Amino acid sequence: MTLFAPFTLPGETVLYSRSGDRAVIEQRLRESPDRVRPPCGLFARCGGCALQHLAVDATASFKRHLVESALRDAGYELPGPIAEHTSPPYARRRMDLALRRSRDGMLVGLHQRGGDVVDMTECHVLHPRLFRLIEDARPVLMRLSALRGTGSLLVNLLETGPDLLLSTDEAPGTADRARLAEFARAAGVPRIAWRPLKPGGTPEIVCAIEPVRHTLSGVAVVPPPDAFLQATLEGEAAIVAAVLDAMPQAWPRGARVVEFFAGCGTLTFALARRGRVLAVEGHQASALCLRSAAGGLPIEVLNRDLNRQPILAADLGRASAIVLDPPYAGSGAQMQEVARSGVERVVMVSCNPKALRRDAEMLHKAGYALERVTVVDQFLWSVQVESVAAFVRPRVRRHVKHR
Repeated sequence: MTLFAPFTLPGETVLYSRSGDRAVIEQRLRESPDRVRPPCGLFARCGGCALQHLAVDATASFKRHLVESALRDAGYELPGPIAEHTSPPYARRRMDLALRRSRDGMLVGLHQRGGDVVDMTECHVLHPRLFRLIEDARPVLMRLSALRGTGSLLVNLLETGPDLLLSTDEAPGTADRARLAEFARAAGVPRIAWRPLKPGGTPEIVCAIEPVRHTLSGVAVVPPPDAFLQATLEGEAAIVAAVLDAMPQAWPRGARVVEFFAGCGTLTFALARRGRVLAVEGHQASALCLRSAAGGLPIEVLNRDLNRQPILAADLGRASAIVLDPPYAGSGAQMQEVARSGVERVVMVSCNPKALRRDAEMLHKAGYALERVTVVDQFLWSVQVESVAAFVRPRVRRHVKHR
């Protein structure tokens, strides 16, 4: 029977007792040379980090192995050296925090593994400005009548300052809105929005003290409150660079790239500096943000739910390249159409090795080869890893029968 031995490294010898399918470690008799002292006192309780006990080089090797295994399982031979990027500590500019009112105060942090919220009294991945903001926000969160039990707080660090999206069971009333506005002015928070805890709710602005702005590849955008940003600035730069490196330096005249899951334009604006882009995004507010910021750039924006209504292969055949940056679940039905389209070059950003394997396997069955891979670790000390993979398909000369 296989036992799960948490926080044990390969090659270690341990003394343990058994609890179901888990090993309760009582003593480590022999430690791995890759074991290091975790920097955070909350490690092993907080659900954010899982690998602080593993040396940096060993962590990079582990994450590279996750990506390599996914691509091998999809049927590919790996290309030459794999480029890698690791974001530094204290760089996370985006985090979805859990909130819970307790007798001792407001708990703000991440969930314990399979349990309650662990109060974030320290964090070695979160940007210091956001960590200070959490400390400043505790008293006002405690006073909110709309936050009766549990809630969540999505924090995004934009160029103009922290952007907050609060989720509670009840909508904030007049007094709560006044408290939040007072806090925003004092803490330098340009905007606070609210949406219900129930999934699918649309955010509404609670207070807007100053205009919000963020720059993506040199273009200023106004992200909606629930906008998706890459977790770190360094990780975003690495992903954009990897995508551009996977594209031809010079595109043929009239060439067009189709970009799926475009968001607010993280990749779009960089791609548009080389040629025309059709940017497809299912989140309406993000599509509007992208469209309004595009200005005179050669960008066409299409708001479309690609899970329900993928763009068909027949409509993709004239694209010079396809770029995808799907959510955690992967590209789904849209990748089936991409694989059938025969487009010569496909570049895929993935944040989930299992989804990467599924999507890449569809391309492999359609005759695509793997050209290059970049591994991006912007979720330091977690088991999450991102990758940018470029696939190419040999040109197929179509023979037309003449009567």
